[in-house]
Amino acid sequence: MPEQYAIEMRGVTKTFGSVVANKDVDLTLRQGEILALLGENGSGKTTLMNMLSGIYKPDKGEIRVDGKTVSIDSPEDAKRLGIGMVHQHFKLVDVFSAADNIWMGREKAGLTLKGDRYAEIGEMVKKFGFDIDPKKKVRNMAVSEKQTLEIIKVLYYGAKVIILDEPTAVLTVQEIEKLFEVLRRMKENGHSIIIITHKLNEVMEISDRVAILRKGEYITTVNTADTNEQELTEWMVGRKVDLNIDRPVVEKTRPLLEIRDLTIKNDEGAVAIDHVNFYIRGGEILGVAGIAGCGQKELCEAIAGLRPIQSGLMIHKGDNIVGLSPKAILEKGISMSFIPEDRLGMGLAPSLSITDNMILKNYSEARGPFVDRKGGREDAQRVIEELEVVTPSTETPVRRLSGGNVQKVLLGREIKAGPNVIVTAYPVRGLDINSSYAIYNILNQQKEAGVGILFVGEDLDVMLALCDKIMVLCHGKVMGVVHAHKTSKEELGLMMTGALDLTNKYEDKPAGYAKDTNITDEELRELEQREGEEEQP
Repeated sequence: MPEQYAIEMRGVTKTFGSVVANKDVDLTLRQGEILALLGENGSGKTTLMNMLSGIYKPDKGEIRVDGKTVSIDSPEDAKRLGIGMVHQHFKLVDVFSAADNIWMGREKAGLTLKGDRYAEIGEMVKKFGFDIDPKKKVRNMAVSEKQTLEIIKVLYYGAKVIILDEPTAVLTVQEIEKLFEVLRRMKENGHSIIIITHKLNEVMEISDRVAILRKGEYITTVNTADTNEQELTEWMVGRKVDLNIDRPVVEKTRPLLEIRDLTIKNDEGAVAIDHVNFYIRGGEILGVAGIAGCGQKELCEAIAGLRPIQSGLMIHKGDNIVGLSPKAILEKGISMSFIPEDRLGMGLAPSLSITDNMILKNYSEARGPFVDRKGGREDAQRVIEELEVVTPSTETPVRRLSGGNVQKVLLGREIKAGPNVIVTAYPVRGLDINSSYAIYNILNQQKEAGVGILFVGEDLDVMLALCDKIMVLCHGKVMGVVHAHKTSKEELGLMMTGALDLTNKYEDKPAGYAKDTNITDEELRELEQREGEEEQP
């Protein structure tokens, strides 16, 4: 007797114009299992899951739920069939409570809210072992709580098949462990789970099987216990990939930028960065770790000259650049590239082509009334080839690209500007293994060229391998600056939650050079020796 599957997708094909997103894909999901879905950017993972969740409809192929052929024409159809998807970007109303965000999706909910809705949602929270207050407003929630709420939403409406798109992207090590505990509990209760992630260590830890797509086509499905990270990478990419991240030894230069006693407010007027001190040196990658929302975004924007500063100094060659526009900062001699977290909202113009986005940064330098589109097109083509951007042409609007390819265009444009300081927030978020390692190599090349890099990241394994030092933020305060080769994921996780404060241990380090801007080279070397910065792992 053939095996009964919760979900079967047979010969599924989906095209968008001339682009084939999925071609004759076969995918099976067993009852009560966790299936990881792997593939490079543009391999069709999200498109495939969007067809399963009713956002897209297949051009060809068959979908079966519990052995029966079904037609999923809308998210409502998917919901009736017990299929729920938790998207990477949360779909919540900030001013509503947790319970009301769930309750407002009820059919025929009526004009008034039921008084017992909190108790009803509370029972479900207790059943699955979630840690969330049904009365808490979304705007007051941590990222992990919002993630939990999205999962509760799909469970509340009866989903037996749960699709999670990059669920651990912005979670700490401890929060990921809690999420995995919940997923295992859901599996024990008979739920079937598909998890899309680029983190191979998580795939190995949480999944039962792994399905791999490459360039829109199905490659294979393997038992997790019978494979390893190297083998999975080779299936995804189609060739061998070196999974080691280099940390080249570079002779460090004097600080390019010193941050002294910096205080910044967020958009709501609350303090986002609270009296922070550190410096960015040439030939060094300084990582910034912290739970999402702890001030990283505001810090990056302030350094780039895009956010006002309440108090403090930013010193470049003895001059304070606080309050200067990005153009004025450039005129001071500091060429800075900023790669923001919000790729399309702040980094790029989504309706413009790749070529036009390349021109955006320097169009004002054109002589005469016309911009140099020929040069912009050449730059766009170079970025497409070097970073392997999946796109029909240089004239494709960036909004039509996948998230990972959008990030490649943004990073490629900023690197092309030849900066001496790079401020980058989550540069590999949403990128596949192959593309991520290409980005790490580019950052290391910039480091070797003497560029100072501020790297805001979320994958602690990557930060430990790539960065020279890591500054940890918690609620806008520095918990310590540690050498990457002298710390651990566990220590960083404790600092991120405020459970461990190493500022006393490292109190002289972040502002060491800021105490005397006229420090001599000999004094600089002595300070390096005292800090142990010359030590290598």
